Amino acid sequence: MDIHEILRERILVLDGAMGTVLQSKELTADDFGGPLYEGCNENLNLTRPDVVRAIHTTYLEAGADIILTNTFGGTRIVLAEYDLQDQVRAINVMAARLAREAAAAYSTTAKPRFVAGSLGPQTKTISVTGGITFDEVLAAFYAQVLGLLEGGVDLLLIETAQDTLNLKATMLGAQRAMRETGITVPVMISGTIEAMGTMLGGQSIEALYTSVLHFQPLSIGLNCATGPEFMTDHLRTLAALASVAVSCHPNAGLPDEEGHYHETPMSLATQLERFIDNGWLNIIGGCCGTTPEHIQVLAEMVQHKRPRLPVDTCQAAVSGLDYLLLEADSRPVIVGERTNVIGSKKFRDLISAEQYEQAAEVGRAQVKGGAQVIDICLANPDRDEYQDMERFLAFVAGKVRVPLMVDSTDARVL
Repeated sequence: MDIHEILRERILVLDGAMGTVLQSKELTADDFGGPLYEGCNENLNLTRPDVVRAIHTTYLEAGADIILTNTFGGTRIVLAEYDLQDQVRAINVMAARLAREAAAAYSTTAKPRFVAGSLGPQTKTISVTGGITFDEVLAAFYAQVLGLLEGGVDLLLIETAQDTLNLKATMLGAQRAMRETGITVPVMISGTIEAMGTMLGGQSIEALYTSVLHFQPLSIGLNCATGPEFMTDHLRTLAALASVAVSCHPNAGLPDEEGHYHETPMSLATQLERFIDNGWLNIIGGCCGTTPEHIQVLAEMVQHKRPRLPVDTCQAAVSGLDYLLLEADSRPVIVGERTNVIGSKKFRDLISAEQYEQAAEVGRAQVKGGAQVIDICLANPDRDEYQDMERFLAFVAGKVRVPLMVDSTDARVL
């Protein structure tokens, strides 16, 4: 049965944390392939496939409908830290096959089991850490997804997304891999909202949703960062917006100073049950600190629960770091037009002098004056418009939270 059909009938359960269970195994450097690779969980797919397969089996026995491959850090970006960048294909193919073998042993017509390729946020992000480009992120995830597709995954899960630019590059890399292989699988997207109320990259849940809905994912949801309690308002908001399935796989609470998580299987299930009874969720599971015991209680809890019904109305909305709903009763939308080399001599002179940061202050002043969207036009015939746009956007995105309207007659610039 197709997973889209199943989601209309019942709530699906993701597995729990791979790393938490691996830590309980007290593995040695030899298990990882030597001291150089100690701590690289992804390399265990090659050095200790028996351990990885056994963890998958334990989660399936607990009742998980979807198990995640052991590939959270499976791109060259992370693997290069262990000098394993040349093993991307081998690690991801093996990870997918291990999960596929385990899932096949437990899958039945009444309860099919699915394998989702885990795509983590990596150690470098475009907006938050810097030091990496959009094209580099895209290429890294393209290579990872090629391996996961070859290994036989049913789905992809972009999880713990902290930076929407990284998330978009990940999605485009995955789409490229699917086009080239001719293998198309659904994609789940799960972001991380920190305790301050936004992603590390600055977006709210509404802005994140608006930014990625055009990819037509299987689901959009939240994981990691906090326990379920801090997700309440964000999930309520997402459930009211989303025309796709909504997922939630939180940590087992917030860790203490020693890194211990204190949500018990029963307390985690009780909080997620409240979200389900409110009609907010289609997929649940566990992230950091969760174990097969957590997943077993979750699987038992959802057996007779009804899944959320996706919203069937389409709202016009745009987003920058912040979200802007374009409602009839809130018009007109105020567009700031002083970040325009045609309409503002001051702005044109700043761009000509390549004083991009000072030019971005013009945009910030427009927002302070009430602009809800900023129009950006850098079409000066005496300058390289593409280069100016690329450099200016990097500054204005750090100073202006409202949506940006890129204004150009050059398709390459757009």
